[in-house]
Amino acid sequence: MAKNKFKLNYSGVGQLLKSAEMQSVLNEKATAIKNRCGDGYEQDVYVGKTRANAMVSATSYKAKKENMKNNTLLKAVR
Repeated sequence: MAKNKFKLNYSGVGQLLKSAEMQSVLNEKATAIKNRCGDGYEQDVYVGKTRANAMVSATSYKAKKENMKNNTLLKAVR
């Protein structure tokens, strides 16, 4: 029985996690979440130290209150 071994290219994985393609995927997911939440929410995609990140947050008073009462963001993530 042959055993295959591989060595993970950590710098390549790091580049992939920060790439424009990954940011595009995250932007699509964040947009879908924001659209399910409704008005008063905004999204942001940024590159951190080790990877790209997406964030959706409540910005208006009404949206913040609704999110606190109904967990709107959590439910929109599915």
